Amino acid sequence: MSRLILDLIVHATAETMEMVLASGLIAVIGGLPLAILLIATAPGGILPLPAVSRGLGLLIDAARAVPFMILLVLLIPVTRLVAGTALGTGAAIVPLSIAAVPYFARIAEVSLREVDRNLVDAVRAMGGTRWMVIRFVLLPEALPGLISGITVTLVTLVGASAMAGVIGAGGLGDLAIRYGYQRFNTTIMLSVVAVLIALVTLMQAIGNGLARWLR
Repeated sequence: MSRLILDLIVHATAETMEMVLASGLIAVIGGLPLAILLIATAPGGILPLPAVSRGLGLLIDAARAVPFMILLVLLIPVTRLVAGTALGTGAAIVPLSIAAVPYFARIAEVSLREVDRNLVDAVRAMGGTRWMVIRFVLLPEALPGLISGITVTLVTLVGASAMAGVIGAGGLGDLAIRYGYQRFNTTIMLSVVAVLIALVTLMQAIGNGLARWLR
């Protein structure tokens, strides 16, 4: 492998990691409160508002139902408004984040829903507030599952960031399309695939190890 190809792959990998980590962070910041709200307002929750829970669930499911490639195109005006351009790594973070927030919200909801109901009832019986239930019961007890959910989200974002290369978002996907596919460079194509596999494997291993440690 030539030094030029190696430099291209290293630079593209750094761009991919920037997109994945930035949008992953936004997904957690935006998705976790949504998951908590879904759990809290569900029937039998600590703040039962079934209409709110159903409406929010429908909105989240509607956002998740849109294929990412279509979402990329639909959000071009929003991306230009937020990032000032529709091209590049920074611009790709906008649609990646918008797609990842509802995705992680549903994953986090499953983890929060698995928390033992008896623990919640015990805290409430001792006079604990709703905030105390969330802070000292739901989040700590669901933390291993939340870590696993974050891992799955990051792995999914690796694939989505590669798809974003179709519209010139930068990263490994853009490198594979411009230098591998369009210039018929098999070496770059295979190298990109190998790096993507390595990234996913590493993220999954770290996430699984952290989740096991927290349990």
